Amino acid sequence: MSGVSNLPQLIMGPMVRRADAGRVCFQFVTTTPCQYRIEFTAVETFSNFESIQLGQNIYLNFINVMPASGEFAVDSLIYYSLHDKEKSLDLSAYCYERAESPAFVIPNRLDRILHGSCRNPHHPAKDSLVAADNWQSEQRDSLNAGADLLLLSGDQIYADDVAGPMLLAIEKVISLFGVFEESKLDLALPEGFEQQLYKRHLYLPKVPWQKRSKFGVGYWLKKDEPHFSSLKAENHLIHFQEFIALYLLNFSAVTWQLINFESIECPALPPKCANLFKLEKQALVGFAEGLSQVERLLANVSTLMMFDDHDVTDDWNLTAGWEQAIYQHPASRRIVNNGLISYWLMQGIGNDAGDKTFDLLSAFKRSFSTNQWNFKGFDKHILDFNHWHYELNTIPKVVVLDTRTHRWRNEQNFNEPSGLLDWERLTELEESLLSHDKVIIVSPAPVFGVKSIEAIQAIFNFCGQPLLVDVENWMAHEGSAKKLLDTFRREDTPKETLILSGDVHYSFCFSVQKRFGKHKNRIWQLTASGIKNEFPRKLINVLDKLDSILYAPKSPLNFFTKRWQMEVDKHKTKGEGQKYLVSDAAISLIELDSGLLKRYELIHADNRITEFDLEEQ
Repeated sequence: MSGVSNLPQLIMGPMVRRADAGRVCFQFVTTTPCQYRIEFTAVETFSNFESIQLGQNIYLNFINVMPASGEFAVDSLIYYSLHDKEKSLDLSAYCYERAESPAFVIPNRLDRILHGSCRNPHHPAKDSLVAADNWQSEQRDSLNAGADLLLLSGDQIYADDVAGPMLLAIEKVISLFGVFEESKLDLALPEGFEQQLYKRHLYLPKVPWQKRSKFGVGYWLKKDEPHFSSLKAENHLIHFQEFIALYLLNFSAVTWQLINFESIECPALPPKCANLFKLEKQALVGFAEGLSQVERLLANVSTLMMFDDHDVTDDWNLTAGWEQAIYQHPASRRIVNNGLISYWLMQGIGNDAGDKTFDLLSAFKRSFSTNQWNFKGFDKHILDFNHWHYELNTIPKVVVLDTRTHRWRNEQNFNEPSGLLDWERLTELEESLLSHDKVIIVSPAPVFGVKSIEAIQAIFNFCGQPLLVDVENWMAHEGSAKKLLDTFRREDTPKETLILSGDVHYSFCFSVQKRFGKHKNRIWQLTASGIKNEFPRKLINVLDKLDSILYAPKSPLNFFTKRWQMEVDKHKTKGEGQKYLVSDAAISLIELDSGLLKRYELIHADNRITEFDLEEQ
């Protein structure tokens, strides 16, 4: 392992985050403290700089660059360079061919948007962000700006589904950079990460069977119920420093080189775990090889993010009962809050350029003393924070929803799924849509999902098992479903609304119109998932056929759904092998013409393109 003196200065980024005409936010990680600055080519600017020390040799940096006068030019490329007090940092690795520096667009009129979600490093599929970088490179070579915006709508990391080799890599990263550790939790974990491999779920908190509901099978089988419901929690992240290390491993190519990942050997494990370790390591080697291109993409397009459950843990806040079990237990609460704090640092601040997110910074820094973090006092601040959602004043307007921390809880039955937004947030959404002809909504979970799959989820929910099949669709909660559909049926809602979603690990394109009324508004449900994840293909083909049979346009079953007043049309892919549901790792490309949907494509991880037919079916 390299000594501290040999560490490179820049280890992650720069990422272009929030980019507006009055300010552009950049995010990057360095191993040394310095008063960094970013300069724009041929544009006079000034900047604000904020550095957050997260370890002995790790600094998370944010620079907000403002124009010296007026506003920045929009919808055209802006080239930039990164400097410390003494020199210009080498950004040649982030430049496209024939460019001397990285460049980005401050979006005003949105023409092309890259969107996706669900990027699991050890999934066998290739990383579609690499394919997105290849596409962006082709655009720049053709003297086009490429994408105006990259929207990542959830599961940028998988804190609850961590590969065995990744857990060992996390340990090396913590040691390499001296990531500050938090005070120990009251969990009887074995000493050392090797001893914990594929065993962490055994030590995570559980609800004793005696305290479970007598109406459930678990009580009578005398089976304790895990607080953390992920089916792959064997290596679940626990400590704050582990979350920080995972973010570096998800977005930093040089970090993998510094820890010499290929030298990590499989420890003594049972044959089943040893074979899994080998397969996971093989997938992670391929993932690491593509990260330099991912970093180049993020340095050349404004990138905005939103959390979903896996950024913290599977089924995060799915039911009121889940919340009650987690937040009343000190160790479980600590793990969830560590995920949220790390999201705030590594994703959230860049979404609003620190406008509201920097309000948490002073309390966060006070949590560090005697070389360790103690977040007990900070937890109230992070849990009370109400501004994870945000908007972009572009054309069309972009409204990004936080569907995790403002749930509409079922007060009659704590084990029923919560609504994805409460009444207050749904009312705010309604107000955001009014007086706009065209709007883009980013909802991590699809608003208009596949009816057959939602019906299966409803059956599991009826049997008291909502956590087993992730009953997290908008129609699962009566109140939130009715309020949202009433909003879409209003006469003064936008004439065209695009809903960008992920979460489900397959992609599709639906168009929706209300069945009654004179107001001709159209809603497009564009779902792209996952960037590096897939739904089992044989199963999705069965569900696709089942949905086509049970919920055909003239099927009477349509009138038993909550959205029966909305006409939902499914759109097939073009070319051979036409299908409605696509389970093939991809990132989506949305093309607009004067704010209206012109083309919807999937850029697959192997650079193939799948286009949906937008004509009426």
